[in-house]
Amino acid sequence: MLKSIAGALALAIVAIAPARAEPARPVKILIVSGGCCHDYPQQRKLLEEGLKKRMAAEVSHLYHDPKPGEQATRPALPIYGNPRYADGFDVVIHNECAADEDSAAALDAVLAPHRAGKPAVNLHCAMHSFRSGDWRKPVAAGAGNARWFEFTGIQSSGHGPQSPIRLTVADTGHPVATGFQPYTTASDELYNNLATFGVTPVLYGVQPDSPVAADRDKRFTVAWTHRYGPHRARVFSTTLAHNEAVMADSRYLDLVARGVLWAVGRL
Repeated sequence: MLKSIAGALALAIVAIAPARAEPARPVKILIVSGGCCHDYPQQRKLLEEGLKKRMAAEVSHLYHDPKPGEQATRPALPIYGNPRYADGFDVVIHNECAADEDSAAALDAVLAPHRAGKPAVNLHCAMHSFRSGDWRKPVAAGAGNARWFEFTGIQSSGHGPQSPIRLTVADTGHPVATGFQPYTTASDELYNNLATFGVTPVLYGVQPDSPVAADRDKRFTVAWTHRYGPHRARVFSTTLAHNEAVMADSRYLDLVARGVLWAVGRL
């Protein structure tokens, strides 16, 4: 009788004990980079190492570093002409700077996985890529030259002189900003905002020490999220980190990592 009671108790304990959690599957990340104006080999290293320190991740790269004499603002990225470049990945990080690439066919391929629902993260000069028409003026939703901006979420046409950016949290209560402590970056570029397409701001930035006095009180959204395309793909974007000193900051890498996790639904 005592043995049977002991056996029943043992079975009960096993029944209520929590199952051992399986390790989370690594997030499969594709980083697209290349083009003008930045040290992309160093940025690839910083991003890959930073993300792997903050999450279980497998990181791959598609890139093109311009050769001498090549027009760097039209990098021959290997994603052009390949609408399935993101197959097998959970999220694409766009860190390219294709400022003068205005080919509609190239843009079709770049946007294809995201129109099909693939999450994305856009960094810095990605917001100044794939521009066409009169992109220096605010574009309207549905216009031919609005397609890339509708994907990134905010149209930006430029920035002033480099100067530290003071960051503050938007009052939207966005989970990407949870735990974020306001800080001032190293010298960086503050991108303007010409038009927005249904974004939720995450961070704002100002340059109180800008060498241009008229720019010191201008506040722009520097990190945001939105949903893109017919499948409402999750997209996180930040205009921060022209310089590697800003990208190497652990607080910046924390922000990007949280943006990645939000994009793939794991935050």
